[in-house]
Amino acid sequence: MTKIDAGSPESVLPTPSHTVGPFYGYALPFPGGGEIAPVGHPDTITLQGHVRDGEGNPLPDAFLELWGPDPDGTLPQVDGSMRRDPATGGHLGRNGVQFTGWGRVQTDADGHWYARTLRPGARGHSAPYLSVCVFARGLLVHLFTRIYLPDDASALASDPLLARLDEQRRGTLIAAAEGNGTYRFDIRLQGEGETVFLEFR
Repeated sequence: MTKIDAGSPESVLPTPSHTVGPFYGYALPFPGGGEIAPVGHPDTITLQGHVRDGEGNPLPDAFLELWGPDPDGTLPQVDGSMRRDPATGGHLGRNGVQFTGWGRVQTDADGHWYARTLRPGARGHSAPYLSVCVFARGLLVHLFTRIYLPDDASALASDPLLARLDEQRRGTLIAAAEGNGTYRFDIRLQGEGETVFLEFR
């Protein structure tokens, strides 16, 4: 029987490296996280798509946070997306009436996500867009991007951020209309067709 002296540096095996997380299945998603639009609101749109890695494989354990203004371009100042029951501490979810502009959704086993929100209005010189924050396996720092809607070509053409990108890269920020107020927006973390990600300083 060979004995290994744990105190001797030559005999200690190196500790294997580990990725950070993901630990997104507990506490972070919440009921109704993607139901951002108040029930029955006429300006409701549906966004859906997939999150994929550099090889094009779907990520089943990513999640997205979305923020957006209301149809007038006003940023909501309403609390309440993650209300809790004061007696039990359980999640109550949204009240179904007020628009908070914020939501959190997790991808399913096929890397698919969806959210229902209000059509964003324009703010300043930018075309209407939703802000997105992406959390996924292998990312030590979350990623920021935007979802522009394709409905107003002139607004997209004059948007300061989009104007700085070539046509192919610009297309990764513009959702595809699928009819009936539904838009598709796929997120590619790297590789061919990589989504444009933003850096804030």
